[in-house]
Amino acid sequence: MSAAEARCRAIIRACPWLMEALATVRSALPLPACIGAGAIRSAVWDALHGLPPEAPATDIDVVYFDAGDPGSARDGILQATLRQRAPQFNWEVTNQAGVHLWYEQAFGRVIAAHDSLEAAIATWPETATAIAARLASNGAIEFVAPLGFDDLMDMVVRWNPALATREQYLQRITARDFRRRWPKVRVLRP
Repeated sequence: MSAAEARCRAIIRACPWLMEALATVRSALPLPACIGAGAIRSAVWDALHGLPPEAPATDIDVVYFDAGDPGSARDGILQATLRQRAPQFNWEVTNQAGVHLWYEQAFGRVIAAHDSLEAAIATWPETATAIAARLASNGAIEFVAPLGFDDLMDMVVRWNPALATREQYLQRITARDFRRRWPKVRVLRP
């Protein structure tokens, strides 16, 4: 385990809202699922900036992979389950095996189906948010981090060109204005 991974794990363990969300996902869903993207980033960057741990005002992305049922119907059912169990969070559940089914309509490009959760996460638009975590039944925090921990822990926003276009990335960094909340963050422009 790298020092960056160990530090990330310690930050998550010390974040009450994220531990509650991870425990809710583990106990409420009938399949292995992770919390990823902005929820992990926000918890880590809040801690690295000395800010109190606050649940994100935006959604908490819950991801899983089931190639046998890539449609979105089950996502809605799982999302409703989480909302019933923990209504204080804004849940968004997505089967990463089905992203290719709606991606063209959402972003105007046809993409191939992902073959694993790791492969899907490896295409997320910023390297610092291409990380997901789950709480194992023994209480251990497990990660899916195909691009590693360095950019997250070094507070670097970097374009991941695996799927997002340059224009999409530039729109995302403008809309999110990361430095407003986290002034130590370095935003790299392609």
